[in-house]
Amino acid sequence: MTEETKNKIRKWAQKYAEKKGYALNPDEEILDMVIEGLSNNLEKYGKRYCPCRIITGDEKEDRKIICPCIYHEEEVETDGSCHCSLFFKRK
Repeated sequence: MTEETKNKIRKWAQKYAEKKGYALNPDEEILDMVIEGLSNNLEKYGKRYCPCRIITGDEKEDRKIICPCIYHEEEVETDGSCHCSLFFKRK
């Protein structure tokens, strides 16, 4: 994956987090791993598939796991972060 893609994903994630009132993962190492996973999926599949979820090959089903996935808001609200640990509830 290219650094350009990683930078693009990181900027997008930061902008989205600010818009939603979330914070990005404060652990830089984990944040980098999630950004790398999203970047790999974007370059490989053309979509920002969540790196923590399984891509089925069914386009309709897989749409649900394009970051931000359909599950993230509830996960942040109930668990304090999304499953991938990208977005966190602000304290």
